[in-house]
Amino acid sequence: MTDAQVHLLLVEDEVALREVTAERLGEHGYRVVQAESGEDALHQLSEFAFDVIITDLRLPGIDGTQVIEAAIELYPNIVGVVVTGFGTVKDAVAAIKRGASDFITKPFQFDHLLHILASALEQRRLKSENEYLRSQLEERYRFDGIVGRSQSMRQLFQMLETVAGTSSTILITGETGTGKELVARAIHHNSARRNHRFVALNCGAIPETLLEAELFGHVRGAFTGAVATRQGRLEQAHRGTLFLDEIGTMSASLQAKLLRALQEREFERLGDSQPIRVDVRVIAATNSDLEQMIDDGAFRKDLYYRLNVIPIHLPPLSDRRDDIPLLVKSFLQKLSQKNEPARTDVVFSQEAMRRLMAHDWPGNIRQLENIVERALAMTPGRRQIEVSDLPTELQTDGETENSVEVVLPEGGVDLQQYVQEIERQLIRSSLERTDGNKRKAAELLNIKRTTLVEKAKRLEL
Repeated sequence: MTDAQVHLLLVEDEVALREVTAERLGEHGYRVVQAESGEDALHQLSEFAFDVIITDLRLPGIDGTQVIEAAIELYPNIVGVVVTGFGTVKDAVAAIKRGASDFITKPFQFDHLLHILASALEQRRLKSENEYLRSQLEERYRFDGIVGRSQSMRQLFQMLETVAGTSSTILITGETGTGKELVARAIHHNSARRNHRFVALNCGAIPETLLEAELFGHVRGAFTGAVATRQGRLEQAHRGTLFLDEIGTMSASLQAKLLRALQEREFERLGDSQPIRVDVRVIAATNSDLEQMIDDGAFRKDLYYRLNVIPIHLPPLSDRRDDIPLLVKSFLQKLSQKNEPARTDVVFSQEAMRRLMAHDWPGNIRQLENIVERALAMTPGRRQIEVSDLPTELQTDGETENSVEVVLPEGGVDLQQYVQEIERQLIRSSLERTDGNKRKAAELLNIKRTTLVEKAKRLEL
């Protein structure tokens, strides 16, 4: 049984037995609702999604077999335990064939009932985890699933190897399309939590009025449209990892509730007062400048420090152009498999590759993958993709008014040092022109403030 309480419906027409059993179950952490008849049980089941139902087979009116059948039809994952006398064991076996988890005979030892419940709940958990893992069997996330060999990516791989073995909260920053969720999944699938769920929630894609219920869950009737009790993403990620994307879009009131949940490791479903404890690793991500948002009063400083235990910054694709050929090859291999027959021999011409490497890629890796998919779809039956197959804006890259002619000295140059020196001069000039205002300097260079800060740090400015 997890730290979250288990909701149990106890159906028994013998008042004394029902009340003493309910009291003792409550002492062991179960939240028990009593029903004195089959009709009462069906009413309770229609009102609430219980985790467990314990029912006597012999009931006045609607018997326990019908109650079990109705419960399983409504809630296929419910744990059903039937109570029977010695003379009706065959009926209990029949109930198990209809979906009950186990049975217990009267008179029973209470410890035996606890053992049956614990075993049934554990079997349900394992079944749920196995189904979840089976559904993700084709999605194998390893660090080698993140493509790159540039210096910035080698540093990223070292960081991922270090943090995957911890349970610390992580904040991933980077521009849109840099692969923040892919990195979060890689961390999860290389951690000790890999056998439990990775649950993702895009905070910017859900209306504010629904985001709280989506994150924390709700009970029936908590708001208009809440027709049944529902687990939130935080509860679904128990013992696993919760990925909160676009965390910067969260409202101030919800930030406060998330901060408390992270601090206390417990929360309450919307419309409920019962705390639920969870063991969750949180990985948050944003393309916003949270430090600037703190200065603007749009993001809580205490939540930022709670999330930013281990910061990971993903470089934009424009800062790792030498990875583009590897990424293109990876995308071609993945996308070519979808064709019938597979087009595994497709390549980009050298000139087309040069245009890809000259592009600024404001949409980063996601945009590059879309371009590769488009080019592959528009060139059926051809082995080589040419410049003319690329979108118009890529066909003109390298021919803009910003092109600079560079004369190569007789003795050659150290290319990396030469480029770094040009970057250093441009960043220094932009900062001087804007009196040190990083945001305005970044606008002059057509890059994000976070990118400018990262470059300035790397270049020791």
